[in-house]
Amino acid sequence: MNERVLRRLEFDLVRDRLAGYAESSIGRELAQNLRPVTDVAAVKLWLAHTAEARELFRLEPGFELRGWFDIRAELKRVLQGGVLEARELHRIAETLAVIRRVKAFFKDHGDKYPALRQVAAGLTPFPELQTRLKKCIRPPSTQPAECWVADTASPRLADIRRRTERLRGEIKETLERYVRSPAWQKYLQEPLVTIREERYVLPVKIEYREKVAGLVHDQSASGATLFIEPMAVVDKGNEIRRLRAAEQQEVERILGELSAAVGAVAAEILSSTETLGRLDFIMAKGRYSAALDALTPVILDEPKLELIKARHPLLGRKAVPVDIRLGKDFDILVITGPNTGGKTVTLKTVGLCVLMVQSGLELPVAEGSEVGVFEEIFADIGDEQSVTESLSTFSSHMRNITGILEKAGGRSLVLLDELGAGTDPKEGAALACAILEELERRAAKTIATTHSGELKRFAAGRSRVVNAAVDFDPETLLPTYRLVIGQPGRSNAFEIARGLGLAAELVARAREFLGPEEQRLHELADEMERARRRAEAEAAESSRLRGEAASLKAEYEGRLQELLSKREKILAEARESAASMVRQARQDAEAVIQDLRERIKAEERREQEMAVQAARERLRRLGERYIQPVPSFRESSAPASVQPGGAVYVPQFGQEGTVVDVPREGTVSVQVGSFRVDLPAAAVRPVAERRSAGGVRFTGTVTPVRSNVDLRGRRVEEALQELEQHLDAALLSGLGRVDIIHGYGTGALRAAVKEYLTGHPRVKTFRAGGPGEGGGGVTVVELE
Repeated sequence: MNERVLRRLEFDLVRDRLAGYAESSIGRELAQNLRPVTDVAAVKLWLAHTAEARELFRLEPGFELRGWFDIRAELKRVLQGGVLEARELHRIAETLAVIRRVKAFFKDHGDKYPALRQVAAGLTPFPELQTRLKKCIRPPSTQPAECWVADTASPRLADIRRRTERLRGEIKETLERYVRSPAWQKYLQEPLVTIREERYVLPVKIEYREKVAGLVHDQSASGATLFIEPMAVVDKGNEIRRLRAAEQQEVERILGELSAAVGAVAAEILSSTETLGRLDFIMAKGRYSAALDALTPVILDEPKLELIKARHPLLGRKAVPVDIRLGKDFDILVITGPNTGGKTVTLKTVGLCVLMVQSGLELPVAEGSEVGVFEEIFADIGDEQSVTESLSTFSSHMRNITGILEKAGGRSLVLLDELGAGTDPKEGAALACAILEELERRAAKTIATTHSGELKRFAAGRSRVVNAAVDFDPETLLPTYRLVIGQPGRSNAFEIARGLGLAAELVARAREFLGPEEQRLHELADEMERARRRAEAEAAESSRLRGEAASLKAEYEGRLQELLSKREKILAEARESAASMVRQARQDAEAVIQDLRERIKAEERREQEMAVQAARERLRRLGERYIQPVPSFRESSAPASVQPGGAVYVPQFGQEGTVVDVPREGTVSVQVGSFRVDLPAAAVRPVAERRSAGGVRFTGTVTPVRSNVDLRGRRVEEALQELEQHLDAALLSGLGRVDIIHGYGTGALRAAVKEYLTGHPRVKTFRAGGPGEGGGGVTVVELE
């Protein structure tokens, strides 16, 4: 893309900011050379790199790419056979260490960052070479002046340095004896040993030169002191010099070998170094995204866009978000409105966002934003306005637009600021209409700003051209910087002039110069603007109320579910408690039975055994009754239409009932026999849908039940089963009294009935029948 367009849209400033987040010179170089691409696959890959880098920056604060160097020059030199210095080899060793560490990181964490792992695949670590360099080269921290070759680099070097140090110690010891000697102290300017020309010397007063035999290596500035190496240490000093020469030769040999080892793999290290630089550049994009609070928009294959709450990347938090779309239902957007209203900023925001996306940079936009890939971006933004040279300004714009029209096509984005300005308004408007018509014919995606009324009318009569306005608050006389698509804007010149202090009578007089039609258009525009603001306010209030209603509904539905859950839990606990009591009662009954069994007479054993079996059977049925599961009220997709007085079927009870009340939405009160229960509306069905249901069941239908039951002639077990069914039916029918006819017989059936009634939860009292009620052959039961 044209570099001039990149500068006009301030993409160079984006690159500068991006470079500031890079840690290395290679990363900064890549940032400064960043340019948009037009390949959709490349754009998606670059954005995936940036998104993963942003997440890596957020989730892995310990990960960093510091501690390595730009060693490209050193590597190119060894490729040509050059020998590197210790400092340069140390830089290579440090870089190899980072290559190894980063490679290991993406091996362990690559599943979370697949795109970055693919980039890191270009790193080739050389651990043996890294270890060798670390062993042979010592960094400046252990040798303040410079990196140096360590004693461990070779046995010969270590031996030379040991011998050198031993000789230095002997020389210093000899000279220290001279310094401490009273006979020598009068010859010395100061009692110390110093070094001149890498030889150990004594500062001798010049008048005692003849008293000290030795070699003069230096003289003080005043001439009063000679620095003399006594003859007693000259031979050892000469030996040190010979050792230093040997040491230097050994160091050069070691550096040559190390340089050759680096040179053997220099091409691979060079590639890995460039990969490190690329990773640093990608991490810079991730850090820049985090600073912008940016995200990756949806990338479209077609050249169109929709930016939601887009902020100009260079304005930071003070940027006013703008919603803008282009290329979907229209190709050309004509933006009108007052000066300083944000038209040019909108143009630059769109252009810069497209450039950033096609450069792999995320955007400061909201979720749902979409951006297509454009082959060319053209911009004619009026930054070169000149009051005194309006003609040259117009000529400059026309040259730019002529170049745009030569190249613009269906996959181009064209940004035109103040189209048709700089010349006669009518002629400029006519030219602008012709230019937009040509761009419409080519399907070029275009955004143009203007003050021209002719362009507003042009946009209103075209299917693929739409007006838009930058909003203006007539109360405060200040722009809101909001873009309203589908409505032409106004310059608001009169309002702005009045707000800036122009006399009201002058503004009124200016309005008179407008023709009647123009005045009427202004009035209609004002009326439409007021209506739009009212509609927007009402829509915002409606949206707020809908949100509150949805929140309240969710809250109360949650509370209802919580109450239903608690109710089922309480019922389950009650059933469990009852079952526990039944188990305990059964154990107590067994103990009583055992006691009875031991006391009964032989002749009564058979009859009593029957009573015992009947009691056990009653206990079994009682236990089953209490341990069956608590009915669950599962919702169905087809609940009954419930109205008070209507008949419904309750699957959980296996019974029909009558709707008594609908206390609140979602619940219903049903009268089932003598019982009234509150249920979820989804737990009842139309009578036509009766079917078998699990849970507690009440058999039979709600029909009149006789107030007595005759059990005579039946075995104990059969009689108790019939009694249980009759009592259930009587309870459902609302009877308060039941007469049980069991006769006299052996008394076994009467005893079994008495035992059964004693444990029944709904039996209030029972007694033997009185005169006229059957006497001892009848038991009268009062039900609750």
